[in-house]
Amino acid sequence: MGNISRRLLLRSGGVLVVSLAVPLPLSAQGKPTAGPLPDQLDSWLAIQQDGSVTAFFGKMDPGQGVDVAIRQIVAEELDVAVERVAIVMGDSARTVNQGGASGSTGVERGGITLRYAGAEARRVLLDLGSQHLGVPVEALGVRDGVITVIADPARQVSYSELIGSRHFDVPLQWNGVYGNGLVARGRAEPKRPGDYRVVGTSVPRTDIPEKVFARHQFVTDIRLPGMLHARMVRPAVTGSVPIAVDEASIADIPGARVVWKQGFLGVAAPHEWHAVRAATTLKVTWSQVAPPFPGNAGLYDHMRAAKPITRKEPTKQGDADAAIAAAAKIVEAEYEWPFQSHASMGPACAVVDARSNAATVWTGTQKPHFAAIGVARILGLQPAQVRSIWVRGAGSYGRNDAGDAAMDAAVMSQALGAPVRVQYMRAEGTGWDPKGPASIHRARAGLDAEGKVVGYRFDSRGFSRTDIDTNESDPAHSLAGQSMGMKLTPTQEFGVPTEPYQFPTQLRAWETIPPLFDRASPLRSSHLRDPVGPQLGFASESFIDELAHAAGADPVAFRLAHLTDPRAIAAIKACADRCEWQPHVAGARRVADPRVTAGVVTGRGFAYTQRGQTIVAVAVDVDVNRATGRVWPRRWTVAHDCGLVINPRGLRLCIEGNIVQGSSRALYEEVTFDATMVTSQDWVGYPILDVADAPEVIDIVVLDRPDLPPSGAGESAIRPVAAAIGNAIFDATGVRLRRAPFTPERIKEAVGVPT
Repeated sequence: MGNISRRLLLRSGGVLVVSLAVPLPLSAQGKPTAGPLPDQLDSWLAIQQDGSVTAFFGKMDPGQGVDVAIRQIVAEELDVAVERVAIVMGDSARTVNQGGASGSTGVERGGITLRYAGAEARRVLLDLGSQHLGVPVEALGVRDGVITVIADPARQVSYSELIGSRHFDVPLQWNGVYGNGLVARGRAEPKRPGDYRVVGTSVPRTDIPEKVFARHQFVTDIRLPGMLHARMVRPAVTGSVPIAVDEASIADIPGARVVWKQGFLGVAAPHEWHAVRAATTLKVTWSQVAPPFPGNAGLYDHMRAAKPITRKEPTKQGDADAAIAAAAKIVEAEYEWPFQSHASMGPACAVVDARSNAATVWTGTQKPHFAAIGVARILGLQPAQVRSIWVRGAGSYGRNDAGDAAMDAAVMSQALGAPVRVQYMRAEGTGWDPKGPASIHRARAGLDAEGKVVGYRFDSRGFSRTDIDTNESDPAHSLAGQSMGMKLTPTQEFGVPTEPYQFPTQLRAWETIPPLFDRASPLRSSHLRDPVGPQLGFASESFIDELAHAAGADPVAFRLAHLTDPRAIAAIKACADRCEWQPHVAGARRVADPRVTAGVVTGRGFAYTQRGQTIVAVAVDVDVNRATGRVWPRRWTVAHDCGLVINPRGLRLCIEGNIVQGSSRALYEEVTFDATMVTSQDWVGYPILDVADAPEVIDIVVLDRPDLPPSGAGESAIRPVAAAIGNAIFDATGVRLRRAPFTPERIKEAVGVPT
C-alpha cells in the first residue's frame, strides 16, 4: 500500500479497513502517515457504499460508553439510524489528535467537532440531493439516510447513491489547536435540542456482549509474525541500577535474549513462559544505594517537614486570617490522603514493531496519539514515522502503566530487530504504575455568633499530580526514559476545592513538595481518576460538615446557606428530597436500623461538588460495625447535573462506576511501602472493593438540561464519595476520621475497640 492516506483511498472509491482488534502486520500497513488533517470533513466522517457511516474519533472509550454517545451525536446530525454508524477511535493514522481520554472531555469536547461534522455533511448531502432531484433544499426531508421530496415521497435518493465511498472534499474552519481544545466546523448549524430524536435516548453499548462471551480482543491478544515476548527486570531497591548482567545464566532458555541500556534491563524470548523464566533466572549485580523512602509510618511527617517547591493561591478574597482571628468561634482540622494505585484489573501490555524508518504501536493507553510522539522520540524517529493504534487494555482512568509498557516495548523492539510484546506482571502493574499523589489538607475557618462563616482558609500540600506528565509524548516521563538517563522535566501542579461557597473572606492555596525519589520510582505521581479531586473533596466537604456541626446546623441547610449558584442549590435540594433527608445536627449517634445486625450503627452523610460545569450532590447511608470495623455504604442517592444528557442509561452506569470506585478508594486503597520499595504489589496488599461491599442501592436523579452543552460525567461523581462516607461515619459514631482510607483497623481504633 505504500504511503497511501485514507483521503486518497476515499478519492479512488476504496475504503480503508483496519481492524483495531486484529491489526495488519507493519509490512502490509505501509509507512505510517502523520494522520488526517483537522480542517477536512473527510477526516471526521465517511459514507460507505452501503450507506453506513464511519466516524473517526480522536479520543477513545475507557469503558464508559463514550463511543456510543459519539455515534448518537453523529447519527442525530446526519439523520441516520445509530446502528448504521461505526466508529474508529484512537488510531493516529486514521483519526485526528483530540487529546485522548482526558478530564472527562470525551463527549464534552470530543463530541463538538463530530457534531459539527455531522451537520456539515448533512448540509452537503442535501445540496447534492437538491441537484439530483431538481428541487430546492427547503423542499427536502431526510430520514435514515434517505433524502425525500416532501411533497412527493416517491422521489428520493440515498446518501450512498450521492456519495457512497467517495470524498466529500469539503474544508472546515479549524481553530488551529490539537488535543482537547480542538474545534473544527463547517457552514451548517447543528440541530436544536428540541429536534433531537437519537440524542437523549438510551442506546445500548455494543462491547458488553463481546466481553461477556469472551469475544472481545484486548491489547494482550495482539500477535504478530516473528513477535518476541518480553519481561522487564526491575530492581528490588528503588534507585539501584544493574552494574553487571550475566547473560550466560539464561543460556539454557530457548531463544532468550537480554536488552541492557544503563538502568533499562529486559529479557525476551519467542515463547512467553520462556521470557518469564528468563526474567526470574537472569543473574544481575545491582548497585548499592541508600534507601530512599521514609516508609508508610513516616510519610506524613516527611511531607510536613519538606520544603515546598511551588505555592499557588488561586482563590484569594480579603484577609481570611484576620477575619478568622476575630471570629466568635474558630474551627480547624487537618486531613490526610495516601498514595493510591490505578490497580487496573490486569497489568499493562503493549506491542511495538520498530523498524529502521518506521514503527507501529498497539497500546491500551488513554492517549495513543501522544504515545506515537513519545515512541518516535525514544526511537529517534519522526512522529510521522510512528503509527499508534489504541486497543482496549485492562484498565484506564488516568495515566496508568500502559504508557510505560509502550516505551519498554519500543526500546526492546528496536534493540532486538523484531516485534516485541511487553506484558507486565501483577507486581509491576500495582507496584510500579504511576500513583495518585499523597497529600495533606489544612482547613481553618471562623464562624460568627449566628453560625455563618466569616473567614475560610484551605491549604493543600502534596506531591505534584504531574510529576509524571499526563501523556507519554515525552519519554523522559516514562520508566524506560528515566532509567536510561533522560533529562527530567517534572511540572508542579495540584489544585484547590472548586465548590463556589460564598464566604466574605477566603484563601484557597496549594503547594507541592519534591518527590520521594526523582528517577524511575514506583512512587512517581500522576493522574488517577479525577486527579486530586477525591482528596480535595474528602477534606473540603468533611470540613464543611465540621463547620455545620460547630454551628449546630443541619449539614444540608448549612451548605445551602453559603451558596448562591442556582444549579448547585437545585442539585443539593434534589438529592435531599429524593433521599427524604431529615434535618439534624450530625454526630448524635443515630439509632441502629432494625434491619441491620445488632452491634451495627447507621449514619447518613452528605457531600456536594462541582467539577468544571458538572454538579453532583450525594447522600449515603452507611452501616458501621463497631466490633469488626467494617463500613458498608449501603444506600446512595445521587443528584447529577452535567448539562445535556446524550445517553441516560450510559450516564447512570457511569455514575454507578464512580460511586463504586470512589467507595473503594475511600475504604480500602492505600499504597504501602518500606524504605526501599512499594510493598502493596497484589490484591492482598492492595485490596479493592468486592461484591460483598458493593451498595444495595444507587438511586440517581439526573438533572437533564438540554439548554446547556454536555459537561462530562466520567469523573465528577467520584469526587464527593469519600467525604460523604466520612460524614456518615461521624453521624453514626460521633467520631471524625481525617485520614483515608477508612480501614477496619482505623475504625476500631477510632471507636475504642482494641485492634
